[in-house]
Amino acid sequence: MSTVERDGNEKRSLDYIRDKCVGCGICTEICPTESLKLGPVLPIARGLVDMDYLNVNGKNCVLCGLCASSCPFGALEFKINDENIINLDAYPNWSHNASIDDEECLYCKACETACPQDAITIKRELPDRSKLVTGEINIDKDKCIYCGICEELCPPHAINMTVKDQMEREIKLDENKCVYCLVCKRACPVDAIKAVCTSCSYGDYRLNPEDAEIKGRSILQEDLCVNCGWCQEICPVDAAKVTKPFEGEVIMDTTECKGESCHACMDVCPCNAASLVDGKSVIEEKFCILCGACSNVCPQNCITIKREKMNLENVKSKSWQNKLGGLIEGK
Repeated sequence: MSTVERDGNEKRSLDYIRDKCVGCGICTEICPTESLKLGPVLPIARGLVDMDYLNVNGKNCVLCGLCASSCPFGALEFKINDENIINLDAYPNWSHNASIDDEECLYCKACETACPQDAITIKRELPDRSKLVTGEINIDKDKCIYCGICEELCPPHAINMTVKDQMEREIKLDENKCVYCLVCKRACPVDAIKAVCTSCSYGDYRLNPEDAEIKGRSILQEDLCVNCGWCQEICPVDAAKVTKPFEGEVIMDTTECKGESCHACMDVCPCNAASLVDGKSVIEEKFCILCGACSNVCPQNCITIKREKMNLENVKSKSWQNKLGGLIEGK
């Protein structure tokens, strides 16, 4: 974190939080004093250079807060008298967001796996296995010849056999692991195993709803989330909802794209929206947030970002409206 701070009639400070920055360059586009400069974004993203994406020139910065208001990732934090401006009515606020409805969520963890920023954690409590699968099983040790077939075939490894010598042999069944699949019963060559599954049968077995209930909760870390939409796209029950910071389109001209020998767009994209198809780069718009990081680093200038709407509200200053309008196509 780097900080610019000044005292006067009111204390003002600007903090750069490097872990949240993606190197998109939005702040550098609108800074009225040109106090913000991007570093070598691609080498930094590839781990070749240990630097910050953004360099803040504290001597030129007038601490207006425009950069912090326009950053959709919260990588710039502007405070007045130690109060973050996102909490002040006089300053703009983003309406982009992401949420997961726990009432609808099945806790399948698909969103957790897909999230490119590891912003989602699903914690779940599974029902007791004994309530889902029940039955009876018994091994007749007088008949058992300790061949080990049942132990070898048991899918959940519920059977354990030990043979020290021909006079000292033992076979144990862990009923907490047994799923009453009856494999051991069918495989036993001497019919020493008696088993029945009372919850599978040959028909439809209906559980009490409370027996099969999966409980849990979803944890969405907003400071890590980039609102890419992966969770919304992959959720099987539409429990995840995402509003992106920008609306618009990505225009790709792959004529000069170097694809596999370059893949700069893939290395910097915070959303995993860039991929290779038939040796050329492709940006999947449903996961793109139009931040422009890929466009900045493309050495062939193959990518054009066109933003048509910015989901930033409460922009009261006319000069700020003009500056922010420069990020939107046609304004």
